[in-house]
Amino acid sequence: MPPLPFPDIDPVLVSFRVFGVELAIRWYALAYIAGLLLGWRYVAALMRRPALWGGTAPMRPEQTDDLLTWMILGVILGGRLGYVLFYQPGHYAAHPAEILAVWQGGMSFHGGFLGVFAGVVGFAWRNGLDWLRVGDAVAAAAPIGLFFGRVANFINAELWGRPTTLPWAVAFPGEAASTCPAGWEGACGRHPSQLYEAGLEGLVLFCLLAVAIRRGALRRRGRVFGIFLIGYGLARILVERYRVADAQFVTAENPLGLVLRFGETGLSMGQLLTLPMLGLGIAFLFWPWRRRDPA
Repeated sequence: MPPLPFPDIDPVLVSFRVFGVELAIRWYALAYIAGLLLGWRYVAALMRRPALWGGTAPMRPEQTDDLLTWMILGVILGGRLGYVLFYQPGHYAAHPAEILAVWQGGMSFHGGFLGVFAGVVGFAWRNGLDWLRVGDAVAAAAPIGLFFGRVANFINAELWGRPTTLPWAVAFPGEAASTCPAGWEGACGRHPSQLYEAGLEGLVLFCLLAVAIRRGALRRRGRVFGIFLIGYGLARILVERYRVADAQFVTAENPLGLVLRFGETGLSMGQLLTLPMLGLGIAFLFWPWRRRDPA
């Protein structure tokens, strides 16, 4: 069965010239904007429902305006620096002027997570708030941004999956088509791993957290944050099994691009970076220091 054709979607929504300079509005940038704005509104909506928090929300709804600024800085700076440190340290050590060239591509979720975490702590400290309860709210909204970001990865035809003959395999263009393994005739079909992640890390995790919130999860400090970390961790570790590793990790001796090997198997960089998140999530759920907030 031939693979599904890649949809004819231009990564550039619209382009125009201003004073002789070509400017473009890309779906990828719009995905970041949509995720941040919708997440911001969702957090504000949670703050308007004190009953969900056991009687008192951790901050006033209008304070989410300032929180959004911290989140934007955390996502962009953390995501970029994470990519530089985790995925291309040698290249950027030799070309430091490119470190902040985010328009050239290259963002890391794990770096963005650390940036947002630092932003939550900094925002809470500056405003005298409980950082963990603020973190619960941000974690509840995070799948919104993950969904839009992964859909944008699909539109960009990047971070594609391994070859497969499954009925929903997609014939991605460009490098994905030119690097098919030997034995494939024409363009090989690949797992649409970006859509797997959009579904699991975005839609499924958002619904799981929404159900947990309806059942009183926000009344316990760190519970929503812990569920998010565990849910994301399990989804990422699973999808990494179907996703092609970054090219810098792939060699003839290591075609799967594993960074930690155990004989014929091992862990990809994405899986390795996700393990601490999984452990932290379990700690937030089950460590005895977690206390119930007064109703």
